[in-house]
Amino acid sequence: MKTRNLGSSGLKISEIAYGNWLTHGSQVEEDAATACVRQALEEGITTFDTADVYANTAAESVLGRALKGERREGLEIFTKVYWPTGPGKHNDHGLSRKHIMESINGSLTRLGTDYVDLYQAHRYDYETPLEETMEAFADVVHQGKALYIGVSEWRAEEIRAAHALARELRISLVSNQPQYSLLWRVIESEVVPACEELGIGQIVWSPIAQGVLTGKYLPGQQPPEGSRATDTKGGADMISRWMQDDVLERVQQLKPLADEAGLSLAELAVAWVLQNDNVSAAIIGASRPEQVTQNVKAAGVVLDPALLTKIDEIVDPVVERDAAKTQSPSRRDF
Repeated sequence: MKTRNLGSSGLKISEIAYGNWLTHGSQVEEDAATACVRQALEEGITTFDTADVYANTAAESVLGRALKGERREGLEIFTKVYWPTGPGKHNDHGLSRKHIMESINGSLTRLGTDYVDLYQAHRYDYETPLEETMEAFADVVHQGKALYIGVSEWRAEEIRAAHALARELRISLVSNQPQYSLLWRVIESEVVPACEELGIGQIVWSPIAQGVLTGKYLPGQQPPEGSRATDTKGGADMISRWMQDDVLERVQQLKPLADEAGLSLAELAVAWVLQNDNVSAAIIGASRPEQVTQNVKAAGVVLDPALLTKIDEIVDPVVERDAAKTQSPSRRDF
């Protein structure tokens, strides 16, 4: 497993990170979740990403128990704050000082640690002044409860404003966590250039497009039983945008290219996002340990420029590039 610096910071993280969105505390039993975490550790993954909202806080608890007994200094543990948790009352979401200060304490308790390496704003909060949010994050850092600060799915102009405030407050805003795959490239035109300028790295989620880039979904056929596309707890909703025959047909056309590179389609997809120099890590998820083993094979892979060109030629008609797709909701929608 190779490591990369998180943005221009001195923090090194495994270039494949393990995330437990849509799995721990919801889709898979705890024994299976723990087995996946143990396999991630065995494969050399040291970076683990979660959020308080995943399974309404249960995912953090599962991850904390799975990592219990591991040397804390050898791990990088990331979590996030923003989405509704608990009963979802009016102050149970957003990036107000109240919610941030209460949420970090809850996350640390569930994770069983005194600090997280990275605390991330899970979306931008249009109903809280950015100054209030960044000052609260600064206090979290100065109290030793987080070492670095990051954001997730923020627009380029929002990242620039937050970075300027972070410098004034003497804290390190080092990362952005966006969706990114060879099908979803909305960060490339605005977010990536801004982050490269500011020394902010991308920790990308859904590099295999919620499983579509594994090639297991075939055009004109029902999805396999037990797959994410059949999950009624949220997985099917997330993957629905890709369950179109024109997309699935082009994914199948990628298989010969993956074979040529000696990779599975999933490995090719993860390796593809890691070719972007601004990507510090790609987050993988798993419901079975063997999925972890398969996806980590993308670590360290260098794809030939000619192969990258062929990939672009195949998927270009179905790629989403609109920068406006990076957006945060209004809290009034909760």
